[in-house]
Amino acid sequence: MGRESSIIAGGEDVFSRRGVWILDPRWLSHLSAAGIVLALALALEVAVRSGLLPAPSAVLVSILMLLDEEQLLRRFAMTAGEVLAGAGSGMIIGVVLGWLLHRGRLIRLVFMGWVIGLAAAPLILLYPLFLVFFGRGLATIVAMSAVAAVTPIILKTCEGLDAARQVLIDVGRSFDLSPARLFWRIRVPSAMPSILSGIRLGLAYALVGVIGVEYLTNFGGLGELIADLADRYEMAAMYCSILFVMLVSASFLAAIERLERWLTRG
Repeated sequence: MGRESSIIAGGEDVFSRRGVWILDPRWLSHLSAAGIVLALALALEVAVRSGLLPAPSAVLVSILMLLDEEQLLRRFAMTAGEVLAGAGSGMIIGVVLGWLLHRGRLIRLVFMGWVIGLAAAPLILLYPLFLVFFGRGLATIVAMSAVAAVTPIILKTCEGLDAARQVLIDVGRSFDLSPARLFWRIRVPSAMPSILSGIRLGLAYALVGVIGVEYLTNFGGLGELIADLADRYEMAAMYCSILFVMLVSASFLAAIERLERWLTRG
């Protein structure tokens, strides 16, 4: 008969089975997380001591220099305006094109593959083409961010309109709703969660596109700031600006998610 006993040691449930000590799975997950954090801390320590990365304290302190000397808030406002302009343009175009793909079977057969291919393509390679058409300036940044944002909005709009429940459409027809009222009262509310999900993705893609093109063109905004700091080899300030961009991205996504929940409840 196998010996199995439960021993309470230091508040942890420890099981002994045939001489093998097994921790509770919950504690194993906590220990694994602690091990990952410790490994990252050690890797950061090695990178700092070897000169590959600046000290975290230097990165945090450099935010004061960025605010005072590099006009961080003005650059943030410029980047935010470009993102909103590009994402707004992509939203309008994407919703209209998604509706056209939903309405027209022939249009879908012809163009859906192109839209999916565009969504999977590295759009940054189109930068020289946009540079020829719009020049090195604000128009190029907004246009490229709009192209980056439009594909997920098209696909999610079409998906949401297609997914309207047939039983709801049949109920609307039983009340003699016109096609226009059927669309606005049944299909659009049913598709709204999917459309808002596409807009959230489009906003994220637009932000990535704006930062990338600003970095390439060295024209305005947070992308130019990162490129300029890298050229001057001010590594602490550069990493601080990268962390700031990550914070801005997370804030954008959190805001649009809250808006999505509010509109969905409405």
